[in-house]
Amino acid sequence: MPKYEEPNPEEENAEPERPLDAFFYHQRRALEETARALESLLPPGFKEHSTEAGKEFAKGFKILVDAAMEELRRVGERSSEEDEEDDAPPSTTGNNKVRVDVE
Repeated sequence: MPKYEEPNPEEENAEPERPLDAFFYHQRRALEETARALESLLPPGFKEHSTEAGKEFAKGFKILVDAAMEELRRVGERSSEEDEEDDAPPSTTGNNKVRVDVE
């Protein structure tokens, strides 16, 4: 099953009018043909296993990113809880001694 679609003959003759658009058109076509050439060199087993390897690679990164996001969420919650505690006025009673310097 080819990864790339076969070009439409009408599309091939419809070259863009502006030079820069024509350049990009031809570069895209060259890249497509290069990809087809490289794909034809690879055996079917390689294609199958490389596709699976890519999927596993993406799954691994998804797990890593999800874990990092969860840890950042936890740190954010702890930080906001500490901020709320810091906003409370200091306790006037308790066992703690406070030294006050008077000028």
